[in-house]
Amino acid sequence: MTTEQLYQIFESHPVVTTDSRDCPEGSIFFALKGASFNGNKFAAAALQQGCAFAVVDEPEYCAQGDERYILVDDVLRAFQLLARHHRRTLGTRIVGITGTNGKTTTKELMAAVLGEKYNVLYTLGNFNNDIGVPKTLLRLKPEHQVAVVEMGASHPGDIKTLVELVEPDLALITNVGMAHLQGFGSFEGVVKTKGELYDFMRQSKRGKVFVDANNPHLMGIVQGLDLVKYGTPASDGLFVGGKVVSAAPFLRFAWQREGGEWNEVQTHLVGAYNVLNMLAAISVGLYLGVSADEANRALANYVPSNNRSQLEETAHNKLIMDAYNANPTSMSVALNNLNDMEVPHKMAILGDMLELGAASAEAHQAIVDQLSRLSLDEVWLVGPEFARTRCAFRKFNDVDEVIAQLQNQCPEGRYILVKGSHGIRLDKLSQCL
Repeated sequence: MTTEQLYQIFESHPVVTTDSRDCPEGSIFFALKGASFNGNKFAAAALQQGCAFAVVDEPEYCAQGDERYILVDDVLRAFQLLARHHRRTLGTRIVGITGTNGKTTTKELMAAVLGEKYNVLYTLGNFNNDIGVPKTLLRLKPEHQVAVVEMGASHPGDIKTLVELVEPDLALITNVGMAHLQGFGSFEGVVKTKGELYDFMRQSKRGKVFVDANNPHLMGIVQGLDLVKYGTPASDGLFVGGKVVSAAPFLRFAWQREGGEWNEVQTHLVGAYNVLNMLAAISVGLYLGVSADEANRALANYVPSNNRSQLEETAHNKLIMDAYNANPTSMSVALNNLNDMEVPHKMAILGDMLELGAASAEAHQAIVDQLSRLSLDEVWLVGPEFARTRCAFRKFNDVDEVIAQLQNQCPEGRYILVKGSHGIRLDKLSQCL
């Protein structure tokens, strides 16, 4: 079946699912494959549970004469091409975002700012891979005026694949840093892969690229692009410039548009580093016609979730929960921010940074070396990578050992940064601290 024929079916059945346990009545089931599962095996069950059609790529799973089975060469590719066709059919203006750190927060801030003026669709959670991005695009409706689509990557070519589905009109790379080195091979590999978004914009000549003018890695690869610049400090040539006013512990920042009057915003985000995420959201918002007052209101009202730069107050402590992800760049910035915060009794509980490959030992040692130069009251390190570092900080094999310690003796009256890769599961600590 061609993409156009499949799209005719989608127009009558505009809900898709890739999970046979979640089959809305009348939806289309896409039988995706993974390392440990074959969705084709669940096609019949999906139809029994309410799906109107099942898209499969193995003929033996098609019941003879049952027109509810749709046979394609490759289910994932059919899913992706359907999403691109839908995106092209609607023609919605799309902002495409990628970056090593801050892309999910920036996406949510941008959606909040644009939501003051437009009906906005945006990526839910971190649905930013080769399956999540098509799912986002297929959620587009005619009433959506703008979409903000996040694209993630862990291997070379990932962004190229995704951006050719999204075909963004506006583009932004938050930054580039040391992450997923096991997949990218090197920091240069990270820059090249994130830069695939720029490559698409350069070749397609579709629209503006928003860039932190003070990021040397990004500014080094923007040749031939139509730029809108933002950054700190405010200076000539910036569409939006800003500065941190305070972080005690929530970020308060000021910004101005092209040398105009200053605006000051009190946020609910922890971390002075979030000022660049704020300025990125403001830049896209103002470019698309959102007023300064609307942008200020959206950013002041935004409350983070999903363990990203959020402050949790427990009966005993105040927690800076940043346990969703970690890499050497984001870890270093978070530690410097904790050190600079205008609060007393600071502590860090840090988990291993995963997927760093051959660079892992050096990267973890660099973090503990940085810790030794900071003025923190206490540091706990969790995981086998930190266990191998040379330092005097307290070490735990895993999160369960930390929980056992907390049940015996819990710190009190501390501001505690909890940060590590999601696989270390430090998010379990919030209930114990």
